[in-house]
Amino acid sequence: MPSFWKTILTFVALYASSALAVQTIEVQGSDFVNSKTGERLQIIGVAYQPGGSSGFKPDSGIDPLSNGTQCLRDAALMQMLGVNAIRVYNVDPDLNHDDCASIFNAVGIYMIIDVNSPLGGESLVPGVQLKGSYSADYLQHIFAVVEAFHNYQNVLGFISGNEDMNDIPSGGPVPPYIRSVTRDLKNYIAKHSPRKIPVGYSAADVRDILFDSWAYLSCAIDGKDDDMSRIDFFGLNSYSWCGSNATYESSQYDVLVNEFSKTTIPVFFSEYGCNEVLPRVFNEVQSLYGKEMTAVMSGGLVYEYYQQVENNYGLVWIYDNGTAELRTDFDNLQMQFNKLDSKALQSGNSTATKLTSPECDSSLISSKSFANTFDIPSIPSGGQKLIDNGISQPKNGKIVTVTDTKVTMEVYDSSGKLMTALSIKPLPDDQSNTPSGSNSSPSGTGSGAKPSSTKGSAGCLKAPIVAVGAAAVLLSYAFAL
Repeated sequence: MPSFWKTILTFVALYASSALAVQTIEVQGSDFVNSKTGERLQIIGVAYQPGGSSGFKPDSGIDPLSNGTQCLRDAALMQMLGVNAIRVYNVDPDLNHDDCASIFNAVGIYMIIDVNSPLGGESLVPGVQLKGSYSADYLQHIFAVVEAFHNYQNVLGFISGNEDMNDIPSGGPVPPYIRSVTRDLKNYIAKHSPRKIPVGYSAADVRDILFDSWAYLSCAIDGKDDDMSRIDFFGLNSYSWCGSNATYESSQYDVLVNEFSKTTIPVFFSEYGCNEVLPRVFNEVQSLYGKEMTAVMSGGLVYEYYQQVENNYGLVWIYDNGTAELRTDFDNLQMQFNKLDSKALQSGNSTATKLTSPECDSSLISSKSFANTFDIPSIPSGGQKLIDNGISQPKNGKIVTVTDTKVTMEVYDSSGKLMTALSIKPLPDDQSNTPSGSNSSPSGTGSGAKPSSTKGSAGCLKAPIVAVGAAAVLLSYAFAL
């Protein structure tokens, strides 16, 4: 074989064996920042939890990131949609997530992972069981989640709790425990992860305690900015913008911006997308990523990717045979994302990145019923040993090369037409996904096609059971010479 061909094929083999990766994200002040380019990351994302909590079946070897074929289909659609992040609520640390994590990695999509699960002993239990639920067994589970995901460069962060404070009474006893769990997670990450990974909290939009929750969790005890119990980011599950007639003021987005204007950590919508008016038009996207809000907030995640039988929040129908069908909501959201100025959203703010947290003090808390002391619970018996020595037999994931880029499952657009040649398009190492300006369906307004039994099993929904692109291009070029 001529030396030229040897050189080409050797390069192709080396390139194919390497796994492309997004760059890791760091928290700098109130911004998420690309660790290599220094560009700001505004989260343009979706919640990704097939089947809701019922789609989490560890006994059957199923969680949202355990099926590579499914993830390939969804990553291709998300890449077209223009998202750069997903939030996954329930994962089984004993399962292999390499294929899914690597697929999302290849297309520039970050993952935000909740460490808790709905199974007994795998989350804090507000109320009389709160103290008992914070145990070494619980820490074993959340540390196992860290072990399973810390090697994936596209893990943006871990969420230590979701809506644990959802009313005024819970604002008293729960916050100190959230700080303790955050501390334990960050200490474990510092000792056993190859990199620093942010840990944050996702709050319910209960205005009586919302801003106290943020203030309590984001301040620094004793004024030390390296306080491990301090959250690195604050998520808000917000559904106040409903329908096309809503405005920046009527939705009280202006109130959020004003109250969070002094934040020293990233704040974003960990869920958004009111469905009181259907189909959703998502015109709040222009406000969320407009100048007024991006000066304070870091984007958001639309709830949710999958349509569940009992709700109308989904962007995509999934049938029990794996066939997918886009909903009108998908088209409307895509059109809104396509209006965004991706370059402007990536612009950094040197002032924002240099902010430091205020010292914790009772004066930060406005409600008399909310926790206002910062003596947080000590780590439970046996917990420190887990941090010092690591959990037994951790199952560490790793990024692998994505060799199959073509989607094999059938996907229909919202008008009922079969989408052909659907595939993922791997991105260079330093890029995250951005809106492409493409349209997946002929139109994005009005009523979308109804789920049809011809595309699945009688319309029955069921919870779901890096790349070598550049090398292939080079090889094709070589053979054309």
